[in-house]
Amino acid sequence: MKRGKSFIALTVVLGLILLALFFHGCTAQLSDRDAFLPARQALVSRLGLTDPALWTEARYTRHPSQTDFFSAFQDFPGSPDHFPSGSIIAPSHAASGERE
Repeated sequence: MKRGKSFIALTVVLGLILLALFFHGCTAQLSDRDAFLPARQALVSRLGLTDPALWTEARYTRHPSQTDFFSAFQDFPGSPDHFPSGSIIAPSHAASGERE
């Protein structure tokens, strides 16, 4: 019975540590975001960055506003998209030929 109680005690202690680390991560992330926002804005303006990179998988999902319509099918026109982000994000208005 002693092994069962020590297992439960260890599980509770590790759960509390995990909960404390999660709480610390959430609060630290919020405070860091506010502290580094002016520095990030200065970096973006200095480097002339336009769009955020949403995914790192395929070039047509990195910057949706700067994609071409056929790049998803460049290897084989009938092939299915093998990147999950290609099925999540729609092509941009400029790539699909739509006008506003």
